[in-house]
Amino acid sequence: MTKSELIDRLAERAASLQVPHGDVEMSVKLLLDTISRELAADRRVEIRGFGSFSVHHRDARVGRNPRTGVTVEIPPKRVPHFKPGKALRERVDAGISGGQGGA
Repeated sequence: MTKSELIDRLAERAASLQVPHGDVEMSVKLLLDTISRELAADRRVEIRGFGSFSVHHRDARVGRNPRTGVTVEIPPKRVPHFKPGKALRERVDAGISGGQGGA
């Protein structure tokens, strides 16, 4: 699901509450921007019942180009990480075992 699809689906659900589409769009963008800023500042973001976002640090290392076989230096980097919460894992499992998940 893309950000615009998320906004559209939330706006449809919020229509009965008379929440304008623009307010839903602003809320989603604000939420995602806040998560991004917190991760950029190396802070952990936890959404209870959903999961937590954090940044993992990868050390520099020597790697190998699989095509040429040449060794290369890989610089250190920061990688965003998401760990789903127990409630989310249970909802996903219930959807799969209930026959509602899948392609």
